[in-house]
Amino acid sequence: MTTTEGVDPLEQEGEIAADYLEELLEIADLDGDIDMDVEGDRATVSIVGAELPQLVGDSGKVLEALQELTRLAVYRETGSRSRLMLDVSGHRAQRRTDLETLAAEVIDRVKASGEEEPMAAMTPFERKVVHDVVAAAGLGSSSAGVEPHRHVVVQPAPGGDE
Repeated sequence: MTTTEGVDPLEQEGEIAADYLEELLEIADLDGDIDMDVEGDRATVSIVGAELPQLVGDSGKVLEALQELTRLAVYRETGSRSRLMLDVSGHRAQRRTDLETLAAEVIDRVKASGEEEPMAAMTPFERKVVHDVVAAAGLGSSSAGVEPHRHVVVQPAPGGDE
């Protein structure tokens, strides 16, 4: 277990993740720069400066796997589970924007109909984005189904008159 005196644990996670990803890029002979940040209660690391669709994969599946491997590398060094978020070539940032737009459309339909509406299957990251948008709109939401078909169900506002 490694700890660096005086360094924020989230910054330490980001540094470990950045080192791991830099080594991976070097081994794979891929270009890209690493950006680190701390957003709220998690470290975020982004590979930027190059289009790297091979590190994103279909529907972000390679990105999800790479994020898990990076979290394992952090765990190996710190002995603590990481909630680190990884982005490659702005994929997650763009996906977040797209999901916010989609969620707003579903919210409008649910408000108009008063009926709950299930959405398509999503990753945990995507479901979290939708839950946050729905909550900010004053409606309810829940996750239903089993991976890989787990999805969000948007519900009318508690109490009904919305």
